[in-house]
Amino acid sequence: MATRPTSGNASRPLSADDYRPPRFLRSAHVQSVLGSSPLRRRHGERSLAACDAETTGHLIDGGNGVRLQGLHSVMRGTAPRGLVLLLHGWEGSVDSSYMRLTAATLLQAGFEVFRLNFRDHGGTHHLNEGLFHSNRIDEVVHAARDVSRRFGRRPMGVAGYSLGGNFALRLALRASAAGLPLSHVAAVCPVLDPARTMDAMEAGLPLYLWYFERKWRSSLARKRALFPEQHAFDDRVLGLRMRPLTQWMIERHTDFGSLENYFDGYSVAGDRLAALDVPASILMAEDDPVIPVEGFRALALPPTATLEISPWGGHCGFLESARLDGFAERWIAARMLDALD
Repeated sequence: MATRPTSGNASRPLSADDYRPPRFLRSAHVQSVLGSSPLRRRHGERSLAACDAETTGHLIDGGNGVRLQGLHSVMRGTAPRGLVLLLHGWEGSVDSSYMRLTAATLLQAGFEVFRLNFRDHGGTHHLNEGLFHSNRIDEVVHAARDVSRRFGRRPMGVAGYSLGGNFALRLALRASAAGLPLSHVAAVCPVLDPARTMDAMEAGLPLYLWYFERKWRSSLARKRALFPEQHAFDDRVLGLRMRPLTQWMIERHTDFGSLENYFDGYSVAGDRLAALDVPASILMAEDDPVIPVEGFRALALPPTATLEISPWGGHCGFLESARLDGFAERWIAARMLDALD
């Protein structure tokens, strides 16, 4: 039987005010590190497996010859009440702990779920010659339309974490023009202003910059091995730090010309979300060590969009207990259920 995530108060929906982690989980760094730890990955694996859902892999049309890959999950013997497209963060994948845990929560709430891998994520480097970058929104819009055509017999929502939250919001901005009917968009700790995020990572705890640099270098090395003629860069390039490596990628693999133009291309800061005509919910943590919270307070949002800021949560953590259950996955399911009412 499908269960509805609640706040413990049936008179109002689940909100950031309901997130009260125990004291030992109120450190932003503990939240952020444990959120992507092997312990939580195993928790995600077990939770999704316990659903006993039917999961199948699919190649998705990203337009112009682009192929993306993802996983469709549905509970056996039930009629889903809606479809939710899940988008992971940078250098994450459909198998990231938060993706599996969110999928499990949505499945238990009665939804079917499609987890989409961005280009060059989740071991899909071989599907396309060109490198992933954060302005490849067109292929994600095209892929969402393909997913909707294949499985969208019911209302469709979209949810994303970090860079995936940024993509989800940009997807919602383009949904009407693309003929993509979305019931709701939910974003957890979305990247708003990429330039400020880069600054924050460079000025913050070195662990986060090291983590993303290590994963990106590994991804680029894999791409070089698969397409050596297309990507004949040397190890010196792979040794660059985040900012110069991004500049190198922009100059050789995009038409943006400068870091400023590239960051501006996928920013959703300021008034850029004011034109949203899809109901939207944003969950942010006051103590996020990667994405500055100040930009969220300056957002210009339409009446159909809500912003919730919790004092705790770190970057996409929102852990609630020693079992490493997360508030964010319950929050996403609650928002999608609210959209059906």
